Amino acid sequence: MTKISSIVLLVLSFMVTNVMAQADCILGVGVTNDTVISEVFQLNTFQREKLVNFSSEVKYRNELLNNELDNVMNRHPQSTVAELGQLADKYKRVMDSMERVQSMIDKRMLTLFNPKQYELYRSLCKEASRSPFIVTPTIYADSINTENR
Repeated sequence: MTKISSIVLLVLSFMVTNVMAQADCILGVGVTNDTVISEVFQLNTFQREKLVNFSSEVKYRNELLNNELDNVMNRHPQSTVAELGQLADKYKRVMDSMERVQSMIDKRMLTLFNPKQYELYRSLCKEASRSPFIVTPTIYADSINTENR
């Protein structure tokens, strides 16, 4: 393996490690199986439909970003240290975009949670020593006791 290839591998592994060590508590829409999310949080029909749509959106956006990553890796010159630095910067920008997409979609899904579902999410995040996304849960008419009205 050439010295430059070793440097690229080292830089890319460092960047992947940074992404894995994030402090945000992701829900994992589009990454985690929809059935698992649906069962853990006992989603209602409306929430399950939205989950399917959001999962498809994450997969589509990530597919586009993965294609962009492939293009960056295959087309960017890699013969000098400066070129490798530019490659690492471009790679990091795409990886940051993937992280933003995941956060955005997870937040959309979390806003559809009722207060109990959101509290479960927060407690799971606490157990995992992660920071939950702060959103305002939805109050559903079918989840309000008639005596509280």
